[in-house]
Amino acid sequence: MVTTAPVGPAAGGETGHGRLEVSDAAREQVIGFLRAAFIQGRLTWDDLGSRTDQAIASRTQAELVALTAAIPAPRIAAPSPGATPAPAWKRMNKKVVTWGACAVIASAALGAAFFTFYGGFIAVFLIAVLAMALTAEPVSR
Repeated sequence: MVTTAPVGPAAGGETGHGRLEVSDAAREQVIGFLRAAFIQGRLTWDDLGSRTDQAIASRTQAELVALTAAIPAPRIAAPSPGATPAPAWKRMNKKVVTWGACAVIASAALGAAFFTFYGGFIAVFLIAVLAMALTAEPVSR
């Protein structure tokens, strides 16, 4: 990320981090940080453009640090104290669901049987056959 070769007056033995030459990877990392800040609403479009241009033209680590120093910290929303996580769904037995559906349909069919004397009996018979077919165990050979 940062090369250790000093530039300018630092070549004479001074080892300050601000005088170190930066690599392309360090510039790209700073540009990625600037883009993320823009997406989060911490930078304007014009600010992003000018800082990106400065990052590309920067030669030292101090110049890159200066680009990111004035960006406000991201806002992290704290969870409300009364919030509880949603309960996980439990798996249901298929037979229970089938019998429940049959009970609802059978009660409607029995109600129809009382109101329409002949047609109701056929509906009850068909529902009973359907319920037996849905809940029957497969035949193993």
